[in-house]
Amino acid sequence: MSEEVERIAWGTKPPGRAERERVGAALARGELVAIPTETVYGIAARADDPAAVARLCELKRSDAARPLTWHVGALSALEEFPRVSPMVRRLVERYWPGPLTLVLPGVPRGLEAAAGGGWTGVRFPAQPSTAKLLRSLEFPVVATSANLQGEPPLADADAVARAFGSRLAYVLDGGPPRLGEASVVLKLGPGQFELLRSGIIELEQLRAVAGLKIGFVCTGNTCRSPMAEGLARTAVARRLEVEPARLAEFGFEFRSMGLFASSGAPASSHAVDVLAATEIDLSGHRSRNVLPEEIVRLDRVYAMTHRHLESLRLLLPPGKDRHCSLLDPSGSEISDPMGGPREDYERAAADIRRAIEARLEEWV
Repeated sequence: MSEEVERIAWGTKPPGRAERERVGAALARGELVAIPTETVYGIAARADDPAAVARLCELKRSDAARPLTWHVGALSALEEFPRVSPMVRRLVERYWPGPLTLVLPGVPRGLEAAAGGGWTGVRFPAQPSTAKLLRSLEFPVVATSANLQGEPPLADADAVARAFGSRLAYVLDGGPPRLGEASVVLKLGPGQFELLRSGIIELEQLRAVAGLKIGFVCTGNTCRSPMAEGLARTAVARRLEVEPARLAEFGFEFRSMGLFASSGAPASSHAVDVLAATEIDLSGHRSRNVLPEEIVRLDRVYAMTHRHLESLRLLLPPGKDRHCSLLDPSGSEISDPMGGPREDYERAAADIRRAIEARLEEWV
């Protein structure tokens, strides 16, 4: 393959406006451009031009139906998806810009030729000049690693020029990539938390960032907080479209405890019966006391009343209570049904359920 392709310095010396405009114009015409990222080199094409996308697939000798990855230069690009879950927002806050590609449900406008089965891959590369170029364009860009299908991705501008030559408009020479290996690819959406390509970020790290460890606190841990734990587990599983037993796959953990609990007591019979009517089993619950060292390891801790919340804060070191709040975001308390008739437990469960539904948009 001929090396007759123009190269533009794209690394230690940031490209000027004229260079970015030249590259942008080539992409706008449907031409292909090799771009550096912090992982490996990629080959980019205008995403809303089906002919350019087809040209990219032909160059890669890959299946035209194989999804490509939307490369973006700003977090705001995510707003083009129908919905961006809090799980996704937690991941991008931690890992973007960086070597994480997310495959998300939905197809933003202009990405139809690059998506697959109603899902779209998206990534924010950490190479500053490439990100600046992507931000400057008025159309979306997709890219795939610079290699022929089935061969290792290229991490050297010389190798890219030798492999693809004049079939590219430009090779943007950013020097050796900082990481030198392809990005991690995670598919995340209803029913899906699947690592499609492993790499520098471990699956357990992704789960820990995307999900939440959530605790519920009441007085004795036999009525309100165990009902909250069971109801929250069910509500999150329903939102994720999985069975509760699979919640750990998404990084979610739930527990409950009491400020004055006697260790090992079962849930009250009315609490067990009320939740059993909604197919939530509390029969195996055993009470446990609040431990400050456990509270500080949780991501969210919800108290049933203002008094519980104040007691929690007194237990914790200064500044370590920012993740503690009242369960009901409206500020209402969950009344204690202990010693009352079943109707009191039903009322408490209904109040807890409403509070959890209000919290779901923060969690999932």
